[in-house]
Amino acid sequence: MNTIQAIIIAIIEGITEFLPISSTAHMKFANPFLGIDDSPFVDLFEIVIQLAAIASIVVIYYKRFFDFKHYSFYLKLIVAVIPALLFGALLKKYIDAALNNLWVIAIVMIAGGVLLLFVDKLFKANEASISNIKDSATNTNKDANENSNNDAGEISYQKSFIIGCFQVLSIIFPGLSRSAATIVGGMSQKLSKKIALEFSFFLAVPTMMAASAKSTLDVYKTNPEVFAADNLITLFIGAVVAFIVALVSVQFFIKIVQKMGFAPFGWYRIVLGITILILLYTQYLN
Repeated sequence: MNTIQAIIIAIIEGITEFLPISSTAHMKFANPFLGIDDSPFVDLFEIVIQLAAIASIVVIYYKRFFDFKHYSFYLKLIVAVIPALLFGALLKKYIDAALNNLWVIAIVMIAGGVLLLFVDKLFKANEASISNIKDSATNTNKDANENSNNDAGEISYQKSFIIGCFQVLSIIFPGLSRSAATIVGGMSQKLSKKIALEFSFFLAVPTMMAASAKSTLDVYKTNPEVFAADNLITLFIGAVVAFIVALVSVQFFIKIVQKMGFAPFGWYRIVLGITILILLYTQYLN
């Protein structure tokens, strides 16, 4: 992977991480077009830049993450991340195989897209709109942080665990989208879109921290040569790009959901999934 390829993949990650369209699927789809072959470094790169993109949430909601008075917030995140940690460890071989199967990822993309077409109607009773969501990446992030403290009480430990179980679906079915699974999981627990979105953002932090730590350790044990200076520079560049792009992507996601709901993302997933299947069938994409 050269620097240009790394920057392109990082941009794709930053744009798609918080959208319910699966950033992992987009990176896996993009790799063949960019001439990127599977390798331990590429796998590590994809995980680490995901963590970098998610770090933007810590910046946006910095008051929420560093408000140690509300310790229950951290406990709820721990409860929610436990299912992913358990299933991730138990199903590692299956997950690795599924992540390299573009047919499976494309089919899951389509299925997830169909689901998103009906999410707004299915959970319409939760909240008619999310007009109170603030533009978190601007000066209004003060309101977003303060509101998050008030909203935390609506998420019980039981609801946190159930949302965490929904997150497991994105592990079992690569291409489903972690954000889509957790947002739908939150709304299934009668949370408003606003709170479901925010909790999905928050849950991504410990989830990807654990995934990045595990992947880094595994690669270091089996392929220590991956940590050569050139690779570390590429990894750093990718992480910075993904972080910056993700800051903007969060704004985009919130504004689109405010105005049009989840359906546009559903149609996008369906079209992209069908396109990939056609390319695979015609052997244009291997």
